[in-house]
Amino acid sequence: MTRSVKCKNLKKCIEACPEDAIHLNPDGSKTLDRQACTLCFKCAQACPTGALVKVGEDLTIEQVMEELASDENFFYHSGGGITVSGGEPLMQGAFVLKLLKKCKEAGFHTALDTCGYGKWSVFEKMLPFVDLILYDIKHLDPDRHKEGTGVDNTLILRNLRRIPKTKKIWLRLPLIPGFNDTKENLTQLAALSKEINAEKISVLPFHKYAEGKYDSLGRSYPASLTRIHDKSEIDEIIAFFQKADINVSLGS
Repeated sequence: MTRSVKCKNLKKCIEACPEDAIHLNPDGSKTLDRQACTLCFKCAQACPTGALVKVGEDLTIEQVMEELASDENFFYHSGGGITVSGGEPLMQGAFVLKLLKKCKEAGFHTALDTCGYGKWSVFEKMLPFVDLILYDIKHLDPDRHKEGTGVDNTLILRNLRRIPKTKKIWLRLPLIPGFNDTKENLTQLAALSKEINAEKISVLPFHKYAEGKYDSLGRSYPASLTRIHDKSEIDEIIAFFQKADINVSLGS
């Protein structure tokens, strides 16, 4: 990830790159050829200012638990715990299952934040070690869901309905203007919430906080033209669920 505002033009990244993938422009700025880059991260290691950084770490279960243990007092006093999110946790099933088991052995409250798109055989094994499921529902119409995400929602809804009704579930609605904010979709979501005995629906309004990250990764931001709901629209959607006798929260 590049952070040009931190660059001091020390040229250490250019010297460190074995693929000649970083070029100095006439105006003093630099261009990273991401096609030539092999992700060796020698440039990031050589950069003393943080203008080039490796994002993410490879950790063992033991290393993650050591990090979590440092927050144990905070968990105890706040009533909080750990949330396994992503990406998609179901894509790293074996690791997440081991982590959840270790967290329960340590007495931590656990939450699983998932879109539900994964094998039930993987999902089912995690459930005994999860206190709360945060379950994204992006659209109830399978065709619209496929348009927005690349897959339909058949597997997602099937997995949701297989979760025991005794398990605490918060349905999460990533609210996208012009995509899933119609009365029809909201009505179907309210009905689904009652059907599966969800504790609440969390409304998560669309924002553009990730736009800078896309730029730092040399990618175009696909939602640049998507508008943001104004407060009155969000208030109306919250009121809609309340009228349907649904417990609803904004942003959590």
